[in-house]
Order: sequence, then structure tokens, then C-alpha cells
Amino acid sequence: MKHIRTYLLALTTVALTLAPLSAAELSRTERQVRHEIVMLPYLSVFDNIEFRVDGDKVTLMGQVTRPTLKSGAERVVENIETVRTIDNQIEVLPVSPNDDRVRQAVARAVYYHPSFTRYSFQAIPPIRIIVKNGDVALEGVVATKFEKNVAGIQANGVSGVFSVMNNLQVEKE
Repeated sequence: MKHIRTYLLALTTVALTLAPLSAAELSRTERQVRHEIVMLPYLSVFDNIEFRVDGDKVTLMGQVTRPTLKSGAERVVENIETVRTIDNQIEVLPVSPNDDRVRQAVARAVYYHPSFTRYSFQAIPPIRIIVKNGDVALEGVVATKFEKNVAGIQANGVSGVFSVMNNLQVEKE
């Protein structure tokens, strides 16, 4: 049985969440899926697209703020020649002005913190902020446990946030 790997993507984010692997450790199909998802227009720091490749089947998971991202992800993946089956389990987050306000406030709180200045200038920010009904989930990869904790504290300090799930992975544990 072929190994199954799960990777999180967002913004034009390519941060691997389970383990930072080099491109050489990814299969050709995984590299193609990753590339196609990263190149999706309108993918932002507020979207989280995960995928799993098992042979010729790709399972798409995660949360997005726009329905067009869900269909767009499926469309670009189905154009990959080695993919035969797609299981699109991406959740479209509900439209909410309050959630939009919380997203922006959490992004400012996290990325304006001095610990994350180097991340805020990257073309592909590694921390994704998912907000659903006032509940925040932080996804992605950071360099240290300290950064993971600071991001969680910053997000939790934002007015209107009901809870914070800190799912950030640490590169070097």
C-alpha cells in the first residue's frame, strides 16, 4: 500500500503541517497537486486547503472562505494526468461580517507581533487563520514552540474570539 501524506496549503502557502519534507520526498502527483492548489487565485491566509494522495485518488479537505475556491481546487486537480478520482471534502465557511472582522483582527494581532515580522514579509505566510462563528483555528508551520504559543496568545486576545484551536506545527521539535 502506498504511503499517505497530508499537506496543508493556504494563501499561496505551501507550509507542510505534518512534517517539513523536501521536494525530493514528495511524489510527482503530490508536487503537482501542491503546485496547482498554491496557484489558485484568491487563495488567502484565511483559507486552509489540505490534500491526501493515495495512488490515483486525491482527497481535498480543509476550509475556504469562497465557494469558488472549493470548486476551483477540484477543477485544477482533476486536470492532473495521474489523478483519476477526487473526493472534495472542503468546507465553505459561512458568510459572516463578524467573522470577517475577527479574521482581520487576528491577522493583525499575529502578523504585527515582533515575533512574526519575518513571516509577514513572506510571499507565502506560514500561519493560516480559519474563523467559523467566532471560533479561530490556527493552521500551518512555525519555527519554534515559542512562536506557536505566542500566535495562540495573540489570537486569543482579540475581541470577539470565542475560542482558539492552535493547530500550528513546529518545524524543529
